[in-house]
Amino acid sequence: MHWGALLVDQLEFYWDTSLWPRLQGLTDEEYLWEPVAGCWSVRPREDGTWVPDGLAGPAPEPPPVTTIAWRTAHVAVDVLGTRARAFFGDDVPADADMFDPRLRPASVPATADGALALLESAYRAWRDGLAALDDDALSRPLGRRGADYADQPMAALATHLHRETMHHGGEICLLRDLYAAGAR
Repeated sequence: MHWGALLVDQLEFYWDTSLWPRLQGLTDEEYLWEPVAGCWSVRPREDGTWVPDGLAGPAPEPPPVTTIAWRTAHVAVDVLGTRARAFFGDDVPADADMFDPRLRPASVPATADGALALLESAYRAWRDGLAALDDDALSRPLGRRGADYADQPMAALATHLHRETMHHGGEICLLRDLYAAGAR
């Protein structure tokens, strides 16, 4: 049994059969739709960049409802993108760990097409990096790049990131269902 192939297959199956097909046809209006007042979304700054709400500190209790834009940015950047860059990227600062803000893009997309391109790129980077690891690499501790999880193996990080992708992906799809049903 090659455990890496099993981990890759888990994520690929979800991506190919559940998430990616459901994201096709996403419109800008739907992407930025706020189903209730006080939603977290992605918003423009004065300098023209777009950033997700809530980057400056812990989420309030209870956590706010989030938009498709926020969830997509979260999966593309926080779940898959920064982790892929931290562990598989070429241009990573030597002192960076997987939570380092320098690994985040300066701006997240303001459009649905841009967000889907970012999400697909992050998925491919994570998937390809993971697929290149053998069982020894998957069982080795993350080390300094893992920050507080330095003693955990890469396989544990992969299973966590895949759960997060599936969890947030399901929420994105539910928001699409509500939007399509006229909840707006």
